[in-house]
Amino acid sequence: MSGKIRDYLFYDSATSVCSDCLRRTEGKIIIQENNVYMDKLCYSCAKREKVLLSDDAEYYRRCREVYVKPSEMPERWNTPMKYGCPYDCGLCPSHEQHSCLTLIEVTDHCNLKCPICYADSGPERKEDYRTLEHIIEMLDAVVENELEPDVIQISGGEPTLHPNFFEILDAVRERPVQHLMVNTNGIRIANEPEFAARLAEYKPGFELYLQFDSLEKEPLMRLRGADLREIRRKALENLEAHNVSTTLVVTLQKGLNDHEIGEIIEYALSWNCVRGVTFQPIQEAGRHEDYDVSKDRLTLSEVRRMIGEQSATFEIEDMLPVPCHPDSISMAYALRMGGTTVPLTRHIDDETLLAGPRSTIQFEQDQELKSKVMSLLSTAHSPDSAGHSLAQLLCCLPELEMPTQFSYDNVFRIIIMDFIDAHSFDLRSIKKTCVHIVSPDLRIIPFDTYNMFYRGELEETILEPIRRELGLAGMALLTPEEKRNLLGNLPMAQGEVADE
Repeated sequence: MSGKIRDYLFYDSATSVCSDCLRRTEGKIIIQENNVYMDKLCYSCAKREKVLLSDDAEYYRRCREVYVKPSEMPERWNTPMKYGCPYDCGLCPSHEQHSCLTLIEVTDHCNLKCPICYADSGPERKEDYRTLEHIIEMLDAVVENELEPDVIQISGGEPTLHPNFFEILDAVRERPVQHLMVNTNGIRIANEPEFAARLAEYKPGFELYLQFDSLEKEPLMRLRGADLREIRRKALENLEAHNVSTTLVVTLQKGLNDHEIGEIIEYALSWNCVRGVTFQPIQEAGRHEDYDVSKDRLTLSEVRRMIGEQSATFEIEDMLPVPCHPDSISMAYALRMGGTTVPLTRHIDDETLLAGPRSTIQFEQDQELKSKVMSLLSTAHSPDSAGHSLAQLLCCLPELEMPTQFSYDNVFRIIIMDFIDAHSFDLRSIKKTCVHIVSPDLRIIPFDTYNMFYRGELEETILEPIRRELGLAGMALLTPEEKRNLLGNLPMAQGEVADE
């Protein structure tokens, strides 16, 4: 025996994609000290990459081994399995999760030119509105997949600029959609108080997903290209006047605005209409100016730790993995009671509630408590439905006193949403993604893979050459006609046909 020992613990193998050529690659998950990395090698272009997945090995293993549940399927699948994941989206039968939240992008027009926009939207795209008829087709595609969709988010571009904006919201309300969300930069809400009043008519089951990256000028200039502090304040004042449920959405870049996490949480708690904060580490997708993946990338576990270090209200243990996609989503709930905010999830103790080896979940032999915790930890919630689940859970936790007048006004939620890009791509995790988007041709595609392979011209310029290679190599489930068409387009085959 040589006596040589590797300086890491081999945890698992992985299928990833090359961050340069996007072809499938082999990788392995390794643990060094307390960090988890993916070490991968591309056999097509020879790029080797070691990517930090987590700076908390124990939390990473909890996500993989404890916070798991059987997959929930959509009512139907949309595409066949032909080239293998992630080249068949979607949704194909290989996917392991239905749509907890589905985005419908109604326009590429925007009144900002954000340097980090994944959709490459901007003021110059002022004619790029989808027709109301097309949007209704997209909406109906979600309903056909989900029957009663949990959350539909109207997005863009800037969706409030769409000339049929309120007709779009009416169309959602006419269908069996549980919760309606609008993703917005807030400019129109800030400048038009009557617009906020009109939005309030869609309560309950309605929420604003308000872009809110910083309380300081410099991060806003670098992320959004404009100092939006006054716009954000005015927007919140108008939303507060009508108690419109609002989530502040913070795009985080390492060394730029990650020092503000605790301050933003406390700022959010000062507004009654704000029901929570969602932190989204920046991903390499779309337009990402002034972004260096080697310096600016943040992982979910780093953000989770910063919440514990910076927040005066939440601790790191308050942030629990969300079982539908624990690798990418972490969540904490709190109660607002008489001016005091009491985190709830710290009372769900792993040592007593999550016991047993590997993927076994034991909630102190209390199946009712188990089901209510799992129900609460879901992205398929708006603040009012979360309030209902929270009220049910409180009945199982006698050490916490139930507020006499309990409603969604009492609910406050922190979410970390870590979207996957080509660097952190893990096929096992991609199959569990539950945030999806409707493509223009009515496919339902995971948001992560959409930004890598399917947005705009990417399917034609990036994905089709990969599919062609797989077909020619005999690594695709093609019909006889598809094989003939593929071979018929080869130069040699065309020459032979001409000779005949």
